[in-house]
Amino acid sequence: MRLGLVPGNPVEWLAMRLNLVPRPLLDTQMAFTLARIVMVASKIGLFDALATAPATAEEIARRCDTNPEGTAKLLPTLVTSGYLRASGDTFELTKSARKWLLSASPQSLNDKLLFQFMEWTWMERAEEFVRTGKLEDFHATLNDREWKLYQRGMKSVAGGVVESVSRAVRIPAGATDLLDIGGSHGAYSVALCRQHAKLNAVVLDLPGAVRHAAPLLAAEGMGERVRHQVGNALTDDLGTEGYDAVIIVGVVHHFTDEQNRALAVKVARALRPGGTYTIADFFRLPHASKAQQLPAIADFYFALTSESGTWSPERMAEWQRAAGLEPAKPKTLPAGNVGLQAAVKPA
Repeated sequence: MRLGLVPGNPVEWLAMRLNLVPRPLLDTQMAFTLARIVMVASKIGLFDALATAPATAEEIARRCDTNPEGTAKLLPTLVTSGYLRASGDTFELTKSARKWLLSASPQSLNDKLLFQFMEWTWMERAEEFVRTGKLEDFHATLNDREWKLYQRGMKSVAGGVVESVSRAVRIPAGATDLLDIGGSHGAYSVALCRQHAKLNAVVLDLPGAVRHAAPLLAAEGMGERVRHQVGNALTDDLGTEGYDAVIIVGVVHHFTDEQNRALAVKVARALRPGGTYTIADFFRLPHASKAQQLPAIADFYFALTSESGTWSPERMAEWQRAAGLEPAKPKTLPAGNVGLQAAVKPA
């Protein structure tokens, strides 16, 4: 999957083939303007305002407590981008908007779009990163309000992939104990525990993450079967043979190669014989000629905002093998371009 220009008629297709379309303008000004329009529409509650019935621009502005003229300027872009349908002077939600942008939807990305206002400011440091290599480790600078936005945003992202990821994670038969490293909101642990009746999970994360993810986990109604533990997997002892499975979803891109190697050793010690260690993340491909667009963008983003960026499944398997685990073949899931690299502790 990739972002890009989509010709709307044969003339536009021919213009693209002849390199007559000023693609850099469309990839930049048009793209960031569209992004901001969708983010603002979500923030003002525009999509929720259309949840029950179509409305005119004036009615939408009244429901959202916004300026009628300014609100009306948002609507044509949302129509042409597939989020709204227009019929005369009225507007209604498309199926895509109902699934991804209504607050009541289990797959709603509203909270992620609110978090993106923070990410927008981080991307302004992209030039400095490219010129100097200086990164922005946001985990070290988040204030209380930002931690809350971050946790809610990550929970909303998980909503679209949690089922496919959890069903692809190998859990040993009869497993009773799962460790979820950096799992914050606990969505993956909750899904796995619902799939495996005997399984209980510990979600290990930083203090700020646990503080603001606790209400999100409590809302799942899993009681003591899925519980938080404040800690840092890079510095804490994970114990010896206390878990049947360990998962780490969307976290290894925050760690350096050395940190991931050391973590794999601690995970191997924490696993019982026959236990599994599953890494789920974007996969980095070894050569730019084989790179896919979305993982490549993610690699740059995570390198800018954290310690390293994404990793290849081969490198992940190296960490696991060096720790005495037996890596399996990697899996790539279609939802969200997520990859899984699992390994088993020999019996």
